[in-house]
Amino acid sequence: MTAVIADRGTGPVAECSPPRHAGAAPRSARGYASGQEDYLRRLRKIEGQVRGLQKMIEAGTWCPDVVTQVASATRALQEVAVGLLNDHLHHCVRDAARRSAPEGDQILDEVTGTIRQVIRL
Repeated sequence: MTAVIADRGTGPVAECSPPRHAGAAPRSARGYASGQEDYLRRLRKIEGQVRGLQKMIEAGTWCPDVVTQVASATRALQEVAVGLLNDHLHHCVRDAARRSAPEGDQILDEVTGTIRQVIRL
C-alpha cells in the first residue's frame, strides 16, 4: 500500500507504505508532513542533551540533577514520537481509510502496534 501526499513546501513527498525488507528494490526517500528538517533539528538538540548527560556523569554531577535532565531528554524524544504518529494518523491513516475499509483496518492495526511499542517505554 502506498499513499502519496502532496508536498506542502515542508519537505519531500510522504509515502505511507511500510519499508521493504532486505533484498527488496530500493525505495524513494520517505517524507514527513511536518517537515523532515524540523524532526532532524529536534533530534540534533536531543543528541546534544544526551552528550550533556554524558558530561554530567563524567563530572560526577549530583544524581537528582542528572535524572532531571534524563527526564527532559526522554520527554523530547516522546514529543518527536507523538509528532510522527500525528503526521501518520492525519495523512496516511486517513487516506487509507478513505480508499477502502479493509485498507483502513490494516493501517489502523499497524498504528495500534506502533502505539503499543511507545507505551512499553
